[in-house]
Amino acid sequence: MKRRHQKPTPEAKALSLFLMAFKTKDPIYKEKSKRINRMWDQYIINKVTKNDYLKEVDKMLESYGGYDEVVEKTVKYYIAKSGKWTLQGDDKYCQDAQKIADSLLNQ
Repeated sequence: MKRRHQKPTPEAKALSLFLMAFKTKDPIYKEKSKRINRMWDQYIINKVTKNDYLKEVDKMLESYGGYDEVVEKTVKYYIAKSGKWTLQGDDKYCQDAQKIADSLLNQ
């Protein structure tokens, strides 16, 4: 069985980090995190199409207010928890999150 080697989209990364952050606050976040992670695993081993996976990501993102809202809530959560934002990278998600973190930390 051939495995796919791809990075998640910025939207999938945003959703995953959001669910990971909030899964201790409510069991529904933990269940949704497990669900999206299982779908990613199935996509990697060619059991789910990319289109199906991305539809599920978009559906979950919209239920939480969309990409921008999810990124902002995640950044706020980690800044409130640790007092800083430490995720570094040059992908779209990291750049978007860093802009939000900079504006929050400069207030």
